[in-house]
Amino acid sequence: MRTSQEYLERLAGMRKNIYLDGEVIGRDHPKVVHASKAIQLTFDLAEDPAFTKWLKTTSHISGKPINRFTHIHQSSEDLLMKQEMTRVLCQRVGGCIQRCMGTDVMNGLSVATKNADIKYGTNYHERWLKYLEYFQENDLVGACSQTDAKGDRSLRPGQQPDPDMYVHVVERRPDGVVVRGAKLHNTMAPYADELIVIPTRALGKDEKDYAIAFAIPADTEGVYLIGREAFSPKREEGMEAPYYDLGDIESFTVFDNVFVPNERIFINGETEFGGEVALLFALFHRHSYCGCKPGIGDVLMGTTALLADYNGVEKTGHTREKLADMISVAELVYAAGIAASVKSMKAPSGTEIPNIIYANVGRRHAGHNIYHEYDILCDIAGGLPATLPLSKEYNSPVVGDFVRKYTKRRSGVSEENHYRAYHMASDILTGEVGAALLVAGVHGGGSPIMEDIAIMSTYNVKKKKDLAKYLAGIKED
Repeated sequence: MRTSQEYLERLAGMRKNIYLDGEVIGRDHPKVVHASKAIQLTFDLAEDPAFTKWLKTTSHISGKPINRFTHIHQSSEDLLMKQEMTRVLCQRVGGCIQRCMGTDVMNGLSVATKNADIKYGTNYHERWLKYLEYFQENDLVGACSQTDAKGDRSLRPGQQPDPDMYVHVVERRPDGVVVRGAKLHNTMAPYADELIVIPTRALGKDEKDYAIAFAIPADTEGVYLIGREAFSPKREEGMEAPYYDLGDIESFTVFDNVFVPNERIFINGETEFGGEVALLFALFHRHSYCGCKPGIGDVLMGTTALLADYNGVEKTGHTREKLADMISVAELVYAAGIAASVKSMKAPSGTEIPNIIYANVGRRHAGHNIYHEYDILCDIAGGLPATLPLSKEYNSPVVGDFVRKYTKRRSGVSEENHYRAYHMASDILTGEVGAALLVAGVHGGGSPIMEDIAIMSTYNVKKKKDLAKYLAGIKED
């Protein structure tokens, strides 16, 4: 298991291929280091006795202690611990913990590679197991690269005027393949050790070149990480807060004729399993959201309750109703995740798979309510989060006294604590990180329509119709 310092040192030694603010930068750039702070915590807290029970587990292949973010779930308990860990860590950082993508795609590949081998006699699972051993031994951070540019949404991958709208194989060699295309919305790819690339959708039999799943170092030649940052406004000395540490760099991850060696390829032309791994990653990731979104909901609800308290309205009927709404969203999503863990099933690979219905219902409920949660915080906080003078003015020898005086609400709470609470609400509602988390709350893990599709393609509606017929006394002809 690594330390955060070892993680940062490995990143610093990688090739510069991050494009941000009009320049190419290395992973030791201050913005990259800042954005990676949530990831750093996944290493640091593994050695903290208060967090060890969540972050440390035992590898099922080596028997060695490993970070849970590199683990392959072997039981319902593993799924429950992953969900609980995700909620606790999201509370700790105030938002997305980011590292779950690598966990979820590795679990998806563990199932799909074995299933492909069973049907076709391939050796993908053996390759993947060797890669897993390397992944666990080095305590690596993986970024799942899944969402293609997609081009014309009315056309399939193989019908696009520009075939690069989906990542695809452009050359096959005895020792590997060459791929081209791009994966968008690629969270934390600029500070991941590895890119783990999988298809984004179900594929037709004539779309074999798009059925490609592989893993490569994030600085591989031909990979361009075109970034967009999201940070809270800079705080002056003395006004630092843990929420300010939360940051993110998203990536358009471009593969421009990138060579992938055979030992790093886990699906290659088997179209049904290209689609299967796409669905499996989404399933595991939506289960992770059943821990992530309640954790972020805790932050939103806590900030709302704190401002209601500071404004003197916490005990009013309308405030209590709104807080009950927020609690209900978080806990129902969390309960769906628990149900998905308890009602899980064992795959032929030995991997424990969360229940499809409960994981998707939980993620759907979270996505449909995220704007409602922000709306409640906005309602209780009022307009001040959008107009609050920032910390330079708070510390100003000329106007600082005015900022402190007119931010204060009720007696018994210091001027500074009033200001800090409103600054937190401002970061959530108007800051770059808060805005990014809001959109991610809807689309992360798949857009809402994909949850509907997963639910309706799996749920036994006929059984419910038969129940209604029985109760109504309807008999079939």
